[in-house]
Amino acid sequence: MDGSSALSLVTDSLRAGLPVLLPQFLATLLLLAVGVMCYRMLTPFRERELVAAGNTAGGIVYAGSIVAMAIPLAATLATSTVLLDIVMWGIVALILQLVAFGIAALLLRDLRRMIEDGNVAAALAVVGIQLAIALLNAGAMAG
Repeated sequence: MDGSSALSLVTDSLRAGLPVLLPQFLATLLLLAVGVMCYRMLTPFRERELVAAGNTAGGIVYAGSIVAMAIPLAATLATSTVLLDIVMWGIVALILQLVAFGIAALLLRDLRRMIEDGNVAAALAVVGIQLAIALLNAGAMAG
């Protein structure tokens, strides 16, 4: 295969794939943004303010929560070919992740005070629970 044939194959593939990829990717980004917004409304502390104040524990919990929500969304995006399927399973994935945070908050009594006081160990425990659930969630979504 010569260079122009290979380039033609690549451009044909992009022409066929981009109209499918872009709406699915944008829907997944929107789901992530909605999930982060819901998470911020549900948490007992204000992560963005904690991060702005240099609170490492707040930054760890905030970043870990975003990554934990993105993992099952990525699995849904990777395994689904229909936009509605991605949206529906993405919503399920986000609900499960929000429940995971709720469980972590119940397991770690006085979580708000610990995070606001900069307790990195508590932040890592929360993130560990969230990431474990995210990986299991992603595995289930991937089937």
